Amino acid sequence: MRIFHIHGEQFTELDALPGQLPAEGFVWIGCARPGFEAALPLLQQTLQRWGVGTLVGLHVSDLLNQQLPSQFDYTSWYDLLVFRRLAAAPDEGTPDAEVAAANGQRPVLPAIDTSPVGFAVFDRVLLTVHPADCAVREHFAQRLAALAAGHGGDMRSARLPTSPADLMLRMANHMVDSYLDLRRLLTRQLGQLQQLLLDAHSQFHDWQVLLDSRNRLHLLEDTCEDQRSAVQEWIDALDDWPDADDAAARRERELLRVRARDVLEHIERVLTHVRRLEQSAETAVQLHFSALGHRTNDIMRTLTVLTAVFLPLNLITGFFGMNFDGLPLIHTGTGVWIAGGMMVVIAVALGGFFWRRRYLGTSSRR
Repeated sequence: MRIFHIHGEQFTELDALPGQLPAEGFVWIGCARPGFEAALPLLQQTLQRWGVGTLVGLHVSDLLNQQLPSQFDYTSWYDLLVFRRLAAAPDEGTPDAEVAAANGQRPVLPAIDTSPVGFAVFDRVLLTVHPADCAVREHFAQRLAALAAGHGGDMRSARLPTSPADLMLRMANHMVDSYLDLRRLLTRQLGQLQQLLLDAHSQFHDWQVLLDSRNRLHLLEDTCEDQRSAVQEWIDALDDWPDADDAAARRERELLRVRARDVLEHIERVLTHVRRLEQSAETAVQLHFSALGHRTNDIMRTLTVLTAVFLPLNLITGFFGMNFDGLPLIHTGTGVWIAGGMMVVIAVALGGFFWRRRYLGTSSRR
């Protein structure tokens, strides 16, 4: 568990939970899920002592649930947002395209980690519950410390969050934007699958791989839809907040709306890209079967033409093979050459005819 105090341009990490809530700013408590479960009694006592209210038992169960979809709920003293992250599973790395090709491996879409991150947003306290291997807390601890120290680099124009809701939206936006790395990996691996499907010289048999890839894309789509619904519900709840008394509070409220709409727009972009990948996979399968049917038609056309060419030749050999003495050419020395020449002429004539009609050859366009 890590505790931070954010006030103005100051960002301070505390060694332990303070006895009283600081007079200015707000406190961010970031816990891994196992640590949150172990420190729950202490956290409840501290929240009660600070006078901000304790967590409801059902919400505690939601924060500890690793399978809960993205959702939003609220009480009169805090809001609860569960937001599932989008990232490649760190323990199931996917080989690079060149490495997979060199090893004779089929491209497989990476396993996707959608572990939930929980946010309990009080007026002056933010409690976040992360998976044990989640890097979001460490990323923001380093980022905010750099901002406070003036070493933010390209982030110098940014400012520290002014409220727990502001920090919560920034973290949610970061988890959505982390899909960019996963998007490049998904696009590359799915592109390899499409090339294998459309390669006329390959025999594609890994249908289970394609099915698993489609299932993972469906999982991504469901996750994004849940994210969108949760953020939209939070925006609706924000509109129901009591009107602010002064201009600064109204401006801060409007900035929260802007940031929330930005998070929602990023989720929409991710959802659009996932659906585009799904449509691309479906199109590749349809093109695969269309190309397979086209190749089958070409093969049948070639076999039909060969049958049509040899049919009159079989007729000639059958005619001269009849057991009659009165057949022409069978008692002359030139008969075999005349019959053979006739068969060659007929075969060449029929072959030329079918070639001009484009029944033979690699192209079947008319």
